[in-house]
Amino acid sequence: MAAIYQAVHRRASSLFCRFHSTYVKKMRYLNELKEDDDFCRQAQTSGTFYLFHNLSPFLQKVGKKYLLPQLSAAEMKRILEKMKETEQWIEKSVLIGCSDEHVPHFALDLAGALEKSVIESELQGSFTDLRKALFVVDVKDSPLLASAQALLRWHESHQYCSKTGQPTQKNLAGSKRVCHASGITYYPQMSPVVITLVSDGSRCLLTRQSSFPQGMYTALSGFCDLGESVEEALRREVAEEVGLEVESFQYSASQHWPFPSSCLMIACHALVGGQQTEISMNSLELEEARWFGLEEVLEGLKRDYTSSKQDDGSFLPWFPPKQAIAHKLINEWVKQQTSRPT
Repeated sequence: MAAIYQAVHRRASSLFCRFHSTYVKKMRYLNELKEDDDFCRQAQTSGTFYLFHNLSPFLQKVGKKYLLPQLSAAEMKRILEKMKETEQWIEKSVLIGCSDEHVPHFALDLAGALEKSVIESELQGSFTDLRKALFVVDVKDSPLLASAQALLRWHESHQYCSKTGQPTQKNLAGSKRVCHASGITYYPQMSPVVITLVSDGSRCLLTRQSSFPQGMYTALSGFCDLGESVEEALRREVAEEVGLEVESFQYSASQHWPFPSSCLMIACHALVGGQQTEISMNSLELEEARWFGLEEVLEGLKRDYTSSKQDDGSFLPWFPPKQAIAHKLINEWVKQQTSRPT
């Protein structure tokens, strides 16, 4: 009876979605995959798979480009059989999206099943650190890589219930984990982070930490404290890190960012008063913080890590690449400055 009900429900959902947009159909389809293990298991037989090993994504280099290969279910089965592993490894995958044609996409970490070098040799590619991978793949693939690794990492670190200590069980899509001993359901979560480009009207303030690549400057950022609004977090971070008081701010955009864990970057522009621009840097948080004029910003946008290095070993300022939301904030500030009437 349950099987009949599910079949009728899917048929009704299909008819209902026929009159909706491609986006609505896609979201309904993904939701059904998350809620119905049998439906998701069936989808795995026609889906595509992105491979990871110890949370590093698999890339293939073609010419000067780095591609993110999608393996079919048949190809995954062939590789697992060749390496004398069972098809059940496919059920360890997590759902990360689907195409407009409803081809589901899964991410699968093969650490513990297959040797890294063996897979790289078989598929003629390499597993690459995520930070590097995000900046060498096509821009459209970066968000998918980030969300895939974040979800795989979450499952790796939430295998036991925090209340009972008993193992938790992943649903097939990987959208949740359940502790059957306590009945608690765990869902992946993101930590909110404010990232703020501070301006005094004619200059913008950029900072760097000692852990950054040499010469790289970016906007201020910090986690929101428990019970704190975005507005409160923004004003507090600017005050704490550079000793300035924000007069006003404007929201720009948001971005998922997997470092150091799964974060939601909430990007804003902030304005400080022209009479209060002296920086008082928190040296426990930052290595350097300073004002940049428009010309220096324009020059910095043309550089990257390699081109910023000088003959004496020092580095000229450069900024995060276009995949990072800090780059968007800096570009927006430049457009604001250049569109002002002279």
